[in-house]
Amino acid sequence: MYFASDNAGPVHPNVMAALEAANDHYAMPYGADRINQEVVKRIRQMFDAPEAAVYLVATGTAANSLALATLSNPWETVFCSPMAHIHEDECNAPEFYMGGGKLTLVPAVNAKMTPDALRASIAKEESRGVHGPQRGPVSITQVTERGTVYSISEIRALTAVAKEYDLPVHLDGARFTNAMVSLGCSPADMTWRAGVDAVSFGGTKNGLMGVEAVIFFDPKHAWEFELRRKRGAHLFSKHRYLSAQMLAYLANDLWVELANSANTNARRLAMGLRQSEHVRFEFETDANIVFASFPRSAHKRLQDAGALYYVWNDDLEGDDPDELLMARMVCDWSISDARIDRFVSLVKG
Repeated sequence: MYFASDNAGPVHPNVMAALEAANDHYAMPYGADRINQEVVKRIRQMFDAPEAAVYLVATGTAANSLALATLSNPWETVFCSPMAHIHEDECNAPEFYMGGGKLTLVPAVNAKMTPDALRASIAKEESRGVHGPQRGPVSITQVTERGTVYSISEIRALTAVAKEYDLPVHLDGARFTNAMVSLGCSPADMTWRAGVDAVSFGGTKNGLMGVEAVIFFDPKHAWEFELRRKRGAHLFSKHRYLSAQMLAYLANDLWVELANSANTNARRLAMGLRQSEHVRFEFETDANIVFASFPRSAHKRLQDAGALYYVWNDDLEGDDPDELLMARMVCDWSISDARIDRFVSLVKG
């Protein structure tokens, strides 16, 4: 019963087979392999963006940090929510790669920035001349770190504010496909058609061993990103092992299939938990992350049975068995119905 993270799930067998096939021949290094050329072609087709610059890196932190560094200057600040992945989970890597840039936290509702709050936060900057940070990119985490999903209209509203100030917009899509299938939209609808300039297109959380794509819809950023990727030690020599993973991911819409499975698993988990009068949901389950609170006694039953998930900012060792403690549960593509149902039954007692 593993619900700690979709990062911990297995690699899909098709991806493992593609890696084995890539290992059976020589290939040019540093992204000059033929597999990578096919990946770039397919991603451009998927996003309906024939001129897009497409690059692969091994981690989501590298994808976000290098993309934001390319879109910004060291004296600028990035606008994001307090729950943004780049703020909560990346150990100041964006600031490091930006060479001294900073993050400005925009108030959020359900872990999502609002246009009014974004406009107010942007307006407060560039108010001190040379003494303060200058306005930089807006970064949107999709799916949010609380499991909610920005609608297309919400993204459009945020990018419209950014464009009022001539600021670029970055989409942190570590769970890009989970959000896309939740919304029932196309990759283009959730990105450049909605005003997004660059996206980190995640794969590691959705069945890959370790690869993410960085996509710039304006190719003017291509050369700078290439230099930053190399300078930042994220240009793989044996790049074909990244390419092979991504190509297997895209083949026959496996990327969509896996995200659908993960989201379906989360819905099953949420529906089961809703049947208990002792469970309180903290956020909507829009994709594959569930935030819910239930009694300490239920947590102890789960722990005794070997369930793995995160108890969020609460103490499992307290005395009151009825006290509600918040849990974060993440479903990946591979978790079985039987394990989900077993988890729910333990919560119910």
